[in-house]
Amino acid sequence: MTLTEDIANSIPFAAMLGIEMLEATPELVRARIEWTPERCTAGGVMHGGALMALADNCGGLCAFLNLPEGARGTATIESKTNFLRAVRGGAVTSTTRPLHSGRTMMVLETELKRDDGELAAKVTQTQAFQYD
Repeated sequence: MTLTEDIANSIPFAAMLGIEMLEATPELVRARIEWTPERCTAGGVMHGGALMALADNCGGLCAFLNLPEGARGTATIESKTNFLRAVRGGAVTSTTRPLHSGRTMMVLETELKRDDGELAAKVTQTQAFQYD
C-alpha cells in the first residue's frame, strides 16, 4: 500500500479533496493538491478553503506523528492563514514542520507553494494532544 493509500484510508476527507501525500515523518509532512475548476472561486482562483484544508490535514498528520507517550490523537484548536498569491493553475505543495511540541499541544508551520515556487500561503496552527 502506498503512503497516499494509507492516508486515504485513515483520513477520508483528504482523499475526497484529492490530496496526494508525498512524505510523512515527525519532522516533515509534504502533500499536494491539483488545481481543478471544482476547487475554485469565481475567476478560476483556487478556493482558500481548499488551501486551508490541505494545510490542516498536513498539520494534523504531523502532530499525530509526534504524539507524546499516552496521547491518542490530536485536534486543531487554532489556525491562522495568510494568503499571499492566487493559485490559477497547476498544483500547490504543502510543507509542514513542527515549531514547538509540549505535553498538551504542538505548534506547526505550513508553507503552501505554487508550481512556480512562489509562496501562495503561510499557515500557523496549534494542535492539542488528546488523552484518555
